[in-house]
Amino acid sequence: MGKFSGEKILMRIFIGEGDKHGHRPLYEALVELFRREGFAGATVLRGIAGFGASSVYHTDKLLRLSSDLPIIVEVVDSQERLDAIMPQIDDMMNGGMITLEKAMVIHYDQRKQA
Repeated sequence: MGKFSGEKILMRIFIGEGDKHGHRPLYEALVELFRREGFAGATVLRGIAGFGASSVYHTDKLLRLSSDLPIIVEVVDSQERLDAIMPQIDDMMNGGMITLEKAMVIHYDQRKQA
């Protein structure tokens, strides 16, 4: 297995689709941060419904009247690398929630073995 296999940490960042960092969507700014810092990858997931601390219900029903659907940004890396980038993430967040959990990673290399 490659260097990325084994026990890592899964970080999930729960935000709203309408959250911004400057003039950009926050999820775009977070993905760019992870790319710039050399993380192996990040994924953005859009929820179809949900609510947060404010208890405001957001849904994609009614022809997308909600412009603030739930967004989850996921990234997997070592605890040390996530700890190092956390101050930058903190500076970008205006709300939301971050969870961390241990994850066993099995990495499959894109190159085929002969």
